[in-house]
Amino acid sequence: MISYFNIAEILVSIVLVLVLLVQSRGAGFDGTFNSDSSVFRSRRGVEKTLFQVTIALAVVFVVISILSVHFSQSG
Repeated sequence: MISYFNIAEILVSIVLVLVLLVQSRGAGFDGTFNSDSSVFRSRRGVEKTLFQVTIALAVVFVVISILSVHFSQSG
């Protein structure tokens, strides 16, 4: 059962890294010359969805990590 947690943790971490890379791509080179970054704006559309997916994946990753440690100590 521990190996299932390890595989799930690896898969979730890979997807989490990919989602983070897609998010940061939007704030790349263009953000250097635009002063719009100091103005508050809300997330909309795909940006909001990516943000919510990132939070969900981070929570899933932490839960899988805790369960993996719990089952490795009890088994």
